[in-house]
Amino acid sequence: MSNWILLRGLMREQRHWGRFPGQLAAALPDAAIVTPDLPGNGERHAVRSATQVAQMVEYCRRDLRARGIEPPYSLLALSLGGMAAVEWSSRYPDEVERCVLINTSMRPYSRFHQRLRWQNYPSIVKQMLCGGMENQERLILRLTSRAGDAAERAGLLQRWQDYQREYPVTRANALRQLWSAARFRAPAARPAVPLLVLASAGDQLVDHRCSLRLAQAWDAPLALHPGAGHDLPLDDGPWVAASVAKWLGGEKGA
Repeated sequence: MSNWILLRGLMREQRHWGRFPGQLAAALPDAAIVTPDLPGNGERHAVRSATQVAQMVEYCRRDLRARGIEPPYSLLALSLGGMAAVEWSSRYPDEVERCVLINTSMRPYSRFHQRLRWQNYPSIVKQMLCGGMENQERLILRLTSRAGDAAERAGLLQRWQDYQREYPVTRANALRQLWSAARFRAPAARPAVPLLVLASAGDQLVDHRCSLRLAQAWDAPLALHPGAGHDLPLDDGPWVAASVAKWLGGEKGA
């Protein structure tokens, strides 16, 4: 049994994975899927968010051990979660069996305007200054997903708004998470664990070339989805699960 730890991104919680944990479990029948919340999000919404990615890692390590979930871990991480996965793999390689990075970006391999597409600056600033919760979730959906028809997206938006009402992410915690992501810098050396990089050509939030450059710099295999948005597990979870299973098959056969 392999423990797969799923780490989400900025202001997102475990319920935002949607159907993906089940899709991954179907593709990896020997895996135990664990979806912890980062501090400040979801069930941990009352906790002060970390201002450094390394602090997020320590929080997750303590949380898992408190639940009796011991390493080694396989990490699958999206966006900000990907930064935490890289930091974790670099600091504690003996705890991490492998790592799947999805639509993540980090210095020095990407510039700021690529890590957060410059075209989105006006709407993000407007939301931070005067937007309410409903508009916040509507903006996040528009920037991160390209899946579903109008009815499906309306239902998804309603669920996301309900999550935020139940476990609100404070503006202060959102800013702390943004700050930690903006200042994160990848370790000088590639983490000493097997790495797979997944990216979406249709990502409207982060330039997918950030993932391409990271994979090239670290000599890691890359799979590029032709049309999904930033939230690749939401837009095409079966593709992500199949890509991971295929990679694992090659890893075991090597």
